[in-house]
Amino acid sequence: MKATATVLVYSDDANTREQVRLAAGRRPASDVPQVQYLECATLPALLTALEERVVDVCVLDGETAPAGGMGVCRQIKDEIFRCPPVLLLIGRPQDAWLATWSRAEAAVSHPVDPVALADALAGLLRGVGPAVNSGAA
Repeated sequence: MKATATVLVYSDDANTREQVRLAAGRRPASDVPQVQYLECATLPALLTALEERVVDVCVLDGETAPAGGMGVCRQIKDEIFRCPPVLLLIGRPQDAWLATWSRAEAAVSHPVDPVALADALAGLLRGVGPAVNSGAA
């Protein structure tokens, strides 16, 4: 197991990025490596980070403006060689089909449920990503 994993969190909202960090914590599950977070608030920053760094998992906010996480997910799946798995934050559980369209490996809905987010992130870090899941209780 790697010592640490890098999780890129993309959102134009600093509060959303903080919610992701706090919900998943330093280790989302006992059988996955510790996590270090790389935060990006803009599409150019995200693309630069993916080109220059080794990122293990991306968490993309579907509600980010002007480039929403769903479209960004589809773009990076087409453009980034060996694109890391993506966990998509969706506005409503009914948007899970859009997460499938974007080719995200997992999805959880806003507001962030710490258990659902940690479970989905841990699944992706294990390399056995969960099916797209609304995270709704």
